[in-house]
Amino acid sequence: MRNWLGPLLFGLLVAAAATWAAIGAIPYGLMKIASDRLGQSGVNTMSHGNLANPDRQPVVRPSPDLAYSSCPYDLSAGPLAIDVMPVPGRYSSLSVFDAATDVIFVRNDVEAAGKPFRIILAREGQAVPAGVEVVRTNHDRGIALIRLLLKDPKEIGGLDAMRRQSSCATVTKLK
Repeated sequence: MRNWLGPLLFGLLVAAAATWAAIGAIPYGLMKIASDRLGQSGVNTMSHGNLANPDRQPVVRPSPDLAYSSCPYDLSAGPLAIDVMPVPGRYSSLSVFDAATDVIFVRNDVEAAGKPFRIILAREGQAVPAGVEVVRTNHDRGIALIRLLLKDPKEIGGLDAMRRQSSCATVTKLK
């Protein structure tokens, strides 16, 4: 029995280390995959995707009654400005996810009183423009996701122009 104790403890130690490593790495890997799939227009640029259907599902289980706009971001070159234009009479929300898949910011159209809003996403220590709402993150990369609820998928044609007024871009000038 004593001959098995050493290998058994070693096996448990290896299993615990592998589990810890997997739990730590999986969220980052999943976010990388999602960023690659959603980054149709590139990094730090808002992409206004087509409606999900059985043939087009860039992420797991997208809702067919939501129009998604996404901005995979990279803050290594500086802060990011995210401008959101709510569509009157429709639920919409902005969610910002960091590289570890944690939600670091959420605001919907009701909380924004139906008015356009801007946030600046930045790392600690990055300079940001004065007088703006700043959301700080511990990661350079992640995804900002805007969801727009549709009553009927056919109405996207009439709402798409307003949806496309939402944007994201690296902050180049501090004002």
